[in-house]
Amino acid sequence: MTTARPVRLGPRSVAALLLISAIGVIAFGWPLLADSASGLAHSQDAPWLFAALLPLLVAVVVATITDSGLDAKAVAMLGVLAAVGAALRPLGAGTAGLEPMFFLMVLSGRVLGPGFGFVLGSVTMFASALLTGGVGPWMPFQMLAMGWFTMGAGLLPGAERLRGRAELAMLAAYGCAAAFLYGTIMNLQGWPYLGSDSSGISFDPDDPLHENLARFLAYCVATSLGWDLGRATLTVVLTLTIGATLLKALRRATRRAAFEAQVTFDGPGR
Repeated sequence: MTTARPVRLGPRSVAALLLISAIGVIAFGWPLLADSASGLAHSQDAPWLFAALLPLLVAVVVATITDSGLDAKAVAMLGVLAAVGAALRPLGAGTAGLEPMFFLMVLSGRVLGPGFGFVLGSVTMFASALLTGGVGPWMPFQMLAMGWFTMGAGLLPGAERLRGRAELAMLAAYGCAAAFLYGTIMNLQGWPYLGSDSSGISFDPDDPLHENLARFLAYCVATSLGWDLGRATLTVVLTLTIGATLLKALRRATRRAAFEAQVTFDGPGR
């Protein structure tokens, strides 16, 4: 009998994920602490972040394969899911934040585990940007945010035991919260460079950090809350309605792809 489990994180995978996440946190947060006269912007640091991100993504894949002993079929499945996710994103682009790819990322991260989940989210966003022509200084930040989004689903508890309605409810709750968090993180990428004006929600480099954070929360509510609500609602609805079917299909595919498959043979005793 063969059972499928999410890919476990080994020491190399953990080290690679911690490194790439640390770089991501610095990339998102440093503009809030940069000198107001520096003149730096994300349009200038994005190429450097992208150049660092790609080899680190490869490092996560290699580390996961080394730690878990995955085969070529597992890597091929990763590519297929990334292609499907990239194809789903344009279906809701520009329509009140209705993006069905987030639903697929939640369930895939749950089945694949955090390491491959992070890579899947990042690669899917990269592929969708190429497909939709959405290549710009925001792209590496989208890759990081989606990688974290998918990795979080792989870190949820009860991966080997929790099934049925309880699992779907947990995934729906996570998808709802993470959809809002994704939008908030991505707002941080562009908000410091909108320019200071008379608005009470603009970034002011001469003000202390706590005042700018208050403005940032007001900015999120005023500009992106509606989009985040649409994204969260669709993710919850799809998870609760067709999530069980997709989870079964993904777990069946991971067994065939030998994602940490544990194989035992029933036979006569010795």
